[in-house]
Formats: sequence, C-alpha cells, structure tokens
Amino acid sequence: MTRPTRGAPGGRRAGTIALISLGCAKNLVDSEVMLGALKRSGYIVTDRAEAADLVVVNTCGFIGPAREEAERTLRQVLELKRRDPAKRVVAAGCYVERDRARLEGAFPEVDFWTGVRDFDRIAEIAAGRDIRPGERTFLYSEASPRLVSTPGTWAYVKISEGCSHRCGFCAIPLIKGPYVSRSAASVVSEAGALARLGVKEVDLVSHDTTWFGRDRGRRNGLARLLERLERIDGLAWVRFLYGYPEEIDDRLLEAMAGPKICRYLDIPFQHADPGLVKAMRRGLDGERALRRLDRIRTKLPDVAIRTSLIVGFPGEGRREFAALRRFIRAARFDHLGVFAYSPEAGTASRRLAETVTAEEKEARRAEIMEIQAAISRRANERHVGRTIDVLVEGPDPGAAGLWTGRGRFQAPEADGLVRFSLPAGRTEPPAALVRVLVGSAGDYDLEGRLIG
Repeated sequence: MTRPTRGAPGGRRAGTIALISLGCAKNLVDSEVMLGALKRSGYIVTDRAEAADLVVVNTCGFIGPAREEAERTLRQVLELKRRDPAKRVVAAGCYVERDRARLEGAFPEVDFWTGVRDFDRIAEIAAGRDIRPGERTFLYSEASPRLVSTPGTWAYVKISEGCSHRCGFCAIPLIKGPYVSRSAASVVSEAGALARLGVKEVDLVSHDTTWFGRDRGRRNGLARLLERLERIDGLAWVRFLYGYPEEIDDRLLEAMAGPKICRYLDIPFQHADPGLVKAMRRGLDGERALRRLDRIRTKLPDVAIRTSLIVGFPGEGRREFAALRRFIRAARFDHLGVFAYSPEAGTASRRLAETVTAEEKEARRAEIMEIQAAISRRANERHVGRTIDVLVEGPDPGAAGLWTGRGRFQAPEADGLVRFSLPAGRTEPPAALVRVLVGSAGDYDLEGRLIG
C-alpha cells in the first residue's frame, strides 16, 4: 500500500494513467486498487486526463443523476480522445455492470469495458487481453496493490462488498450481489499498514457496515472489529459509515465508547411515514426511529448522527411529507442528506406508479434541507467557545491563510469542515491532530483558531 506518485504537471509522458472516480467512497477504494494495479504494471499516475495515455472512468449507476454524471464524464473524456486518437479509454464500475450493452451502443469509441468483478485485472484489460470475468463482485484485501488518494491524514477501508437487504428502491444487490465480508484479520492488517504510513483516521465503509461478519457466522462482528482496531498503534480515530438503524444494538454502542472510536453514526432512515417505510421495505417508521435515537443518545450522550432520506417516493402526498418534516424536527440530526426518488429497473418500487413530479421532488428536497440547515446550525453552535480536536486536511483553497480540518463529529466528504487560522509566525499546523478554539458556527462549518 502506497501513496500516489503524480506524473509531471505538464506535457505528455508515455505510460501515464488518469483515473476519474465517480460516486461513493466504496467506488473510490476500488479506483485506488485499480491505480495500484496499473502503477505496479509500470504506469505513471497523473491527475490530468488530457495528458494521460490511458483514462479510466469508474462509473456509478446507483440512481439517475449518477448515471447522467457518468455519461457526461464519458463524453468529456471521449472528446479528449477525438483530439488525440492514441489515447485509450476504459469504462468501468457499477453503471457498466448494470447496463453495459446500452452503454456500448451509446459510446462506441470507448476502447475497453469492465464491470465490478475485475478491478484487480485492470492492467490486463487496458492492454486489450481477453479475460474471463470473475464470478462475483471483486473485494480487495490487505494484499491488494492499493494507491491511497485521500489526504494523508485519513483513508477509507472497505470492509465488505454487496448487500443482502432487499430495500424496495435500491439496485445495489442487483449490481453487486449478496453481502460478502472481508476477514477481520485482513481489515486490521490493512489499517495497521495505513497507520504506518501516517494515517490517523480510518473510515470503514460498506453498503451495510453493521452487517459485518454475519455472512461468516460471526455475531457482533463490527463491535469486535472496532475493539481490535483500537489497539493499533498510531491510529487516533476510527469511524464507520452507513449502518442500518435497526442493527445498532447495545453491544455496538458499548464498543463505540472506546477512546479511539468516533461517536458518530451514519444511519439512513429514508422516511418516517409508516406506509411509505413499509413500501420501501425498510425497518423503522418515524415513531420507532425516534425511540431508537433516544436509546442511542442515552448510551452515547455526545454522539453525532447523520441520516439520509428519500423524497418523492410513490405515494408521498402532503400528509406523508408532513410526517417527514415533523420527524426531522423531532430527531434533531446533526447531519442530513436528501435524495429525490429515482425509479430503478428491477427493484420492487419500480412497479409503483410515480405520483410526484420531478419539480415537486426538488422542491421537497430543498424544503427538507432548509429545515435541516437551522437544526445543523444549532448543533454547531454548541461547539462555540470550546476547544476541540481537529484532524488537519490541508490549506483552505478558498481563503488564504486558513487551514481546514474535521472534528470527530464530522465525516469526510459528507459533512462540514472546521476552518482555522494559525498563530502569527506559523506557516502550517504543527501536527496532523491539533487543538482549535471554535469562535463561530455556520449551518455546516465551524471557524476558529489553532491553540497550543
């Protein structure tokens, strides 16, 4: 496992690779494995697609907007290829796995195609070799030649692949197949290697982190994994993302009380109305969800909670949407994301007639985010006047002299940031983890100054 070695910023170099990773953090890990495999085969990494001999686009096919982004990106890359016919283009990932035949017809200039089964064989694919596709979705291990691309202070660790839930709206099981866990030993080994590279925070990702180990017959798999990760020298923070609310039990909450475990939960509820929750094939309606949140906050009083919701699901009328608004105000989430419902082929909800227009979906999404902005600001204001631990990410690109980082209550690439100034005479923070006195709070971000 290594950090990227970038190609020269200008000019064309033989054997250069640019990889564009779309979609979620789980996709990013697969992209990093592809980069590692290509580097091992002699490619030099560049972040400039126009200067690369080979461009790989790792697509997302989760919902309509993600597919639109993938197609837009392919068109942009193929325009570069028209200017430079020697450039080779690989389309990979979830969207290719989901709809390869249609994509091949729409983008005949793409040189090579691969879905989600052969990320580790990307160098062979890019060389034009015929390979027999893998039998199941690729899941990397600690031995995979991964090239970590996130800031040096933190990294994602994917602990499983696929999903065995059957939520009515979700195509992930159709793309990735059933849930498959890595071994705990593999995850711990990788996390230890990252710590030796200087990584201070590992963020465990999966389509359902709370299911970890169950396919291997292990109970309390995630709780036990967290306890093992806590013992790794050099790691300061361990966070897990995307779990199912009904799977957050007392045993897991006890493990989260460990000093290195971020008291942070990313638990999508999707909706609050009982009828819609049932149609979505989810587990907890608003009333039961509020009881679960009370239990979590009793066990972990300082926990930060993020959720994701869907608006515009078939049957969401004014009454159902009002129930969702009441739930959000009562739940007081620290962080929240909203998706407009996208009908997905092959899912149970695809058979339901759409009852909400695209314009109304967007209006409802905006209304939910407006409600949440005020709640998030109040949550942030609790930190004003306090000194908090901040994991440094780098200089603030939008404000000269300021730096950015995150508190334990902020997940990477999803929540807000902490912007902070340095003492006079200092040009950079003294360490990866620093202490910041918070002076002001916005809807999503905090601002303060480094102390000590």
